[in-house]
Amino acid sequence: MTIRPRTLAVRRTVAASAGVLLAVGALTATAEGTARAEPSPSAPQDFAPSPSPPVKVDPNAPGLMMKDGATLKEPKVLDIRSIVEEESGAERREDSNSQTKFTLQAEVLFGRDSARLNADAHARIQDIAAEIDKQGAAEVNVFGFTDDLGSYEHGEKLSKERAEAVHRQLLKELSSEVTFNIRGYSEDYPIADNSTEEGRKKNRRVEVSFPRGD
Repeated sequence: MTIRPRTLAVRRTVAASAGVLLAVGALTATAEGTARAEPSPSAPQDFAPSPSPPVKVDPNAPGLMMKDGATLKEPKVLDIRSIVEEESGAERREDSNSQTKFTLQAEVLFGRDSARLNADAHARIQDIAAEIDKQGAAEVNVFGFTDDLGSYEHGEKLSKERAEAVHRQLLKELSSEVTFNIRGYSEDYPIADNSTEEGRKKNRRVEVSFPRGD
């Protein structure tokens, strides 16, 4: 008997954070920037790094003293962003502290130059509707985008019709009342290079976003 290996869907998660406030004793230091988590190489088997020697801090050191009249800055809330994307790039989910956004490439929802949903689109939109219900979102944005091929006017019409098609399907799946903002942006706001087919494929998309629940 031959056992066939199961195919596993591969997803990658990227986390980014910005604006970190550090406080040491009476001294405040800030560091701002964006970090992208990359997979670390595996350590050799049975490898254990040597522990760092403890560092003794003098609480009365001049460098730790605040100047006369100085005050501590207000604490900041970390903006954590998590991105999960299918290996093919067909669907992408992005979560921040305030918003959830799904980005679907047009090819997985529609035929070429069409605003008619295909059979595969229904299951994907159903999953998004379930997440909207789960988070109790009362307002949802559905935005359509195209590449820069053809006229701007045609892209604007097609992107709006595609956004409306996703909107209509969401209405069928949602169990709660939601206010929708529907837009068609044509070739505006590209997320990739329109000079290559790979880039244009990413730009042909529909985005569904909504505020995160508490």
